Amino acid sequence: MRRRRAELREVAPDPKYNSPLVAKFINTIMVKGKKTIAERTVYEALEILKHKIQEEDILKVFIKAIENVRPRLEVRPRRVGGATYQIPLEVPTPRANSLAMRWIRDFAQSKRGKPMTVKLADELLSAYKAEGPAIKKRDETHKMADANKAFSHLRW
Repeated sequence: MRRRRAELREVAPDPKYNSPLVAKFINTIMVKGKKTIAERTVYEALEILKHKIQEEDILKVFIKAIENVRPRLEVRPRRVGGATYQIPLEVPTPRANSLAMRWIRDFAQSKRGKPMTVKLADELLSAYKAEGPAIKKRDETHKMADANKAFSHLRW
């Protein structure tokens, strides 16, 4: 028998932009519990982004970047009989947001030769413009879901 699901905690909004999405992004960037460093990294990246894009409300740019990367569909494995099928499912908004943030963070980290703040700003800029590796990853996920559309009747 399965145990009950853990209830979702509400993330307190970040101090500078008063946005829970930015707070979640800071938590995604955080390594080994060093939140102050993660905060500084994210805020500096957003400042760099603000100068690059000449936009007054950087929060709108950040939200647009996350929305552009957010996947709508994904495939989940499901055993039917002896076979395992990849079944396309819609992604719930909280999971879609966390996937988008994780992809942006991972692609920023994989770049070499620049400070993390600059790499993060570059990645957010390319996500805002709907290009770059994070967008490619989202498109790949959608393609995979589209290719397995035939198994969508096996949804649970």
